[in-house]
Amino acid sequence: MHIQSIFMTDKLFKEFPPVPTQQWEEQIRLDLKGADYEKKLVWKTTDGFRVRPYYREEDLKGIPNLDSLPGQKPYLRGTRPDNAWLIRQGFSLKDSLSRVNARVLEALDRGVESVGFVLEQEQELTYQEMKTLLKGVFLPAIEVAFEGVSCKKTGTLHAFLEHVRITGTPPDQVRARFGFDPAGDAFFAGSMPQTEDFEVLTGLIETCRDYPRVRLVGIPGSRIQNQGSGVVLELAFAIAMGYEYIRILTSRGLSPEIAARSIHFHMGIGTHYFLEMAKFRAARVFWDEISNSKIAVHATSGTWSQTAYDMYVNLLRGTTQAMSAALAGVDSLEVLPFDGVVAGGSEQGYRLARNIQIILREEACFDQVTDPAAGSYYIENLTDSVLNESRKVYREILKTGGFSDPHTCDRFRETVKSTRERRLQNLAQRREILVGINQYPDARGKAPAGLTLSGEEEWMRAATGFEMMRLRTEKAPETPAVFLLTFGNLAMCRARAQFSANFFGIAGFRILDNNRFATVEEGIQAARKSGARIVVACSSDDEYEQTVPLIARSLDPGTILTVAGDPPCKEALMKEGIDHFISIRSNVLETLLGYQKELGL
Repeated sequence: MHIQSIFMTDKLFKEFPPVPTQQWEEQIRLDLKGADYEKKLVWKTTDGFRVRPYYREEDLKGIPNLDSLPGQKPYLRGTRPDNAWLIRQGFSLKDSLSRVNARVLEALDRGVESVGFVLEQEQELTYQEMKTLLKGVFLPAIEVAFEGVSCKKTGTLHAFLEHVRITGTPPDQVRARFGFDPAGDAFFAGSMPQTEDFEVLTGLIETCRDYPRVRLVGIPGSRIQNQGSGVVLELAFAIAMGYEYIRILTSRGLSPEIAARSIHFHMGIGTHYFLEMAKFRAARVFWDEISNSKIAVHATSGTWSQTAYDMYVNLLRGTTQAMSAALAGVDSLEVLPFDGVVAGGSEQGYRLARNIQIILREEACFDQVTDPAAGSYYIENLTDSVLNESRKVYREILKTGGFSDPHTCDRFRETVKSTRERRLQNLAQRREILVGINQYPDARGKAPAGLTLSGEEEWMRAATGFEMMRLRTEKAPETPAVFLLTFGNLAMCRARAQFSANFFGIAGFRILDNNRFATVEEGIQAARKSGARIVVACSSDDEYEQTVPLIARSLDPGTILTVAGDPPCKEALMKEGIDHFISIRSNVLETLLGYQKELGL
């Protein structure tokens, strides 16, 4: 039966002659009917490079390393032959350490293999505190990570090493990550690192020389990603900062091997599924070029795309992000809780976050195949593009002095800032979509209990501006009502009614929808009876010029008449005093804030 199937398949394919790319392109242009090919089908990433609508086998020509295997240099297909990533959960140390320890032990029983501790600012653990924190934890079985450490307060590392010594754990069985990063800390603070910090860091690395699986320098690429940057800026920043550490540490007497071994990367995961896979694959090749070593990568789902409204959508975002990182072969992975925006997340949020990874491993068997993207025309080309574009940015950083040069740091910070502002503008104009926030909102949804948007400089989420607008609506004595006055052509009036309901629902306004009124006069009477402050005329362009002025004259004073669409008669209507229009070209955030202002919210 199997041989017969192969024969039938081979025979079937022979009945279809190969189609050259030129023929495909001719058919595509024919189907476009004169529309611009570039605008319709070629996608530009956040970083500005082009992604074509399709790729073929011929597009693999010239891409290097396609015949390499997992675990082989330059590690395009992975730094190891398997895909056994570690499931991490983070734990804040705000609570008592004994309570944190209880939560850690419970998480380890529920599938966690890597434990991340997040220290408070200026916090430094003593040996006794470390003993309490790690009570009952068998170190050879898990990985531990410490974020928030500082070269000015190194006690946490020494306390950990003391705990390792007293528990008798062999040095080669200790897997630990520490986030010492004086260069990165200074970069994000807008300053330059101090020389003595690197002296301290060099000494710490020497102290850990006998611990081959302990990495002390953490490169926070995720912080770039969570400010709205694309994969190219994040990767270029991370590799350039890694190179900076190798240069500094080797200048202080460490060998290149020890310097590279001390570095690990904490990368974010964005919402562009295939681009993120390409980023992690490109990162392995890039770091091997720079350091001649294997990269160590921990990935965390991004905060940039997390939303407070319609929070359960974050579960879907976290799942696709985890899939990207897992399929790309990261070393460890953390999915943030879907309700992390509110007070750091609930127990249910953390449980669901763990289970996303457990399902990917135990039920979807993602760990049973290494680099399944290998050979994909699309992903191999994306990987090559991300790598080449990141090299360009990396070279620009180094050409102007690297991150040791204050002017280079300023320029890169400005690039990140301008990228963030451009993406926020795209979201406001719905060129980028954030489901539940600027498209397909739950207009009846309310802010979750405990939500506060103070301190958003830390989160830097894309949804913040929209959510502040929603909160303003919720705090109003009465939720503004929007009446959809539908008339005329059924298909057009319903399409524009749906558009308008979606548009005003973004601000949390109450939508009064109607199927279609038999006459405009009937719709006007219903609109007046509703008491709605906003009335939206929903019909076809052909019917607006005569009917909209009639609606305007018939509505109660103070009613804001809005036209759904951007009709050719817009100028004529504006001469009649009608100046509110909404369309796909509208800046949604700016327009809705204007309505709130008119309504006195």
